[in-house]
Amino acid sequence: MKKITINDIAKELGVTPSTVSRALAGNTRVSEKTRKLVADKAQEMGYEPNVMAASLRKGKSDTIGLVVPRINRHFFSNVISGVEEVLNPAGYNLVICQTGEDAEKERKAVATLLRNRVGGIILSLSVQTGLFDHLDEVVSRKVPLVQFDRINPDVEGDKIVNDNFSGAYMAVRHLLEEGYRHIVHFAGDLGLRAYAERFDGYKKAMEEAGLEVLPSMVFENTITRDAGYEAMGKLLADQKADAVFCAGDYSALGAIECLKAKGVKIPGDFGVVGYANEPFAELMYPSLTTVEQNAFVMGNKAASAMIRCLEGKAFNMEEVVPVSLIKRESSGKRR
Repeated sequence: MKKITINDIAKELGVTPSTVSRALAGNTRVSEKTRKLVADKAQEMGYEPNVMAASLRKGKSDTIGLVVPRINRHFFSNVISGVEEVLNPAGYNLVICQTGEDAEKERKAVATLLRNRVGGIILSLSVQTGLFDHLDEVVSRKVPLVQFDRINPDVEGDKIVNDNFSGAYMAVRHLLEEGYRHIVHFAGDLGLRAYAERFDGYKKAMEEAGLEVLPSMVFENTITRDAGYEAMGKLLADQKADAVFCAGDYSALGAIECLKAKGVKIPGDFGVVGYANEPFAELMYPSLTTVEQNAFVMGNKAASAMIRCLEGKAFNMEEVVPVSLIKRESSGKRR
């Protein structure tokens, strides 16, 4: 099927292509009656504007790129919804790229977005990302960059983060109050700030209770279901423990599956707390105590920061989204 052009519309209406172009752009040099006539004819003929060409003429794009590690994670899908709720009514479109926690895919996604001249990029780092020259490239091209959740604080631009320290601190304090004392931590990559802050919150709560945190009590890079299951198996075989604070709900799910397979009573003999409040957390048995990250709010704030940047009102600031502890069955009283 032939692509309808401005020339086709002009020929149908008996006007010049420049009149059609101005009318579609909402130029007041064209009468309101003609603007409506052109808009109606364009819709009737199935005209689709060349967004790239329009962006080049205006010097800016109405398309924003969003780069996330995993679209199928409840947290990131809620962030996406929060971003769209703010950007779409403001007249911006969203293009979503998924890295699958792969640093090279992240770099390629950013390069593709820059090549397509997006108006700005909102991004959460992959767990593998260790070099940040691709983000420096975004900044050097003066393309607005907003980082959220997993960030590099040294890269210029606004940043929206969770109160990871407080979330972890509340989780471990809760386990202590329920009578658990030998609490281990299934951590993420401690090279990433978000997971480092969760470790710091865990450590602070333990130290305040007069409990030492030994290296053997911290299992790094344990955020998947399989990793949680495997780490719990090693834990039960090698050392005394009565609770675990997990940096993510998926590792908590794997930990509980392993505990149940070994006949350990949850709670009572063993307490478990996760992080993220994934949908399965309240449906599993026992239901999982976890930290709510307020991902939708984070998406709202990231999108609002992007609009400020696009309007030339960037503050290069960091905004913290509060978290809350959702108490369920998995962390009940220690026997």
